[in-house]
Amino acid sequence: MTTESLTERVVAEPAGAARDAAFDHALDVLRDRRDEFNAQRYVPRDFIGLLKRAGMYRASTPTEFGGEPMAPADFMSKVESISAVDPATGWVSSFGSSLVYFAPLPVATQKKIYADGPDIAYAGGLFPMQEAEKVDGGYLCSGVWQFASGCRGADIIGIGLSGGPQTEGKPLTALVDPADVEIVDNWDVAGMKATGSHAVRADRLFVPEEMTFVRGGTPLIDEPLTRYPALAYAAQVLAVVTLGAARGALDYALEVGAARTSITGGASKGNRPAYKSGLAVAEAELRSARAFFYESTEAVWAKAIADKHISTDDKAMLRLSATHAAHTGRRVVLQAFDLAGTGAIYETHPLQRYLQDALVPAQHAMLQTNTYEAAGALMLGLDAGIPSFP
Repeated sequence: MTTESLTERVVAEPAGAARDAAFDHALDVLRDRRDEFNAQRYVPRDFIGLLKRAGMYRASTPTEFGGEPMAPADFMSKVESISAVDPATGWVSSFGSSLVYFAPLPVATQKKIYADGPDIAYAGGLFPMQEAEKVDGGYLCSGVWQFASGCRGADIIGIGLSGGPQTEGKPLTALVDPADVEIVDNWDVAGMKATGSHAVRADRLFVPEEMTFVRGGTPLIDEPLTRYPALAYAAQVLAVVTLGAARGALDYALEVGAARTSITGGASKGNRPAYKSGLAVAEAELRSARAFFYESTEAVWAKAIADKHISTDDKAMLRLSATHAAHTGRRVVLQAFDLAGTGAIYETHPLQRYLQDALVPAQHAMLQTNTYEAAGALMLGLDAGIPSFP
């Protein structure tokens, strides 16, 4: 891959009022087009361009290469705002954090990737990890990789390779030009439709060794964001999508409950005791989970800025708060669905967007129920029992 082969770059607006306006504009466009994205099952490249203008795809590019790294809490609050409008688009935007994975690449390779600008959209189809043929200067890669979220709008795609003695058995990610792989249109799902998490296929594709790295490997760029735990961050940016979905669902429930009358002309839903108490409990649960989530994030980020040791316990709290956010957010959306009554069963109902999408993050391997057990094991000084946890 060469920088010339990457798609045409879109540049972020200057930081400050112009970039804030670009972000607000992207949200306005999303409100108008979210049904379109859902129907076509991917977020298109032109909208990825709007997110680039809003700074979402330079948020994890190192400062050394022209990036403007965002504090994790700041970046995730933006993902949360996008997800409150459309969770699937929030999921795609969350991969603006994933350029931290590139930090273990040779510095010369990183310079080449960012040579034409820091605003890069990355998509990873990492599983199942495939055995690649080692040849002079790199690898010949063949296989099919699943779940490449955002691949139709990506500048670079990562594919997962099984590691060997040279990586101490740790898996590799190989970076490839989207034009060199086939997108296999197999994203036929009930939730997160617009993420476009299709599979990618390659047949004896040569990837230079310098375009491969160990995910979560030792960074060769030392900045606060490269010190922040990369795998925990990967779980967090997905979990925060559910917090945004829950916010969107509760805002809808509040709007409907505040109406003066119901559809039948009787007392408004909001005047029913079950509606009032259900809404209040859901609000309290969401705010509590959100507070734990961001509190854990800020505590570890402070250590990253100060270049202090980030312990296993610190990482475990990041993972625990992420899992809790995903599962609590899902319950809150279900509560909003319950409050809405029979009308919410229709496919065209506004809550269906949040319901279908909010069920998905907690299904992800990094956020499934067993990660509660893994976090508890670490709190007790035991083995987590899950690879690469925390």
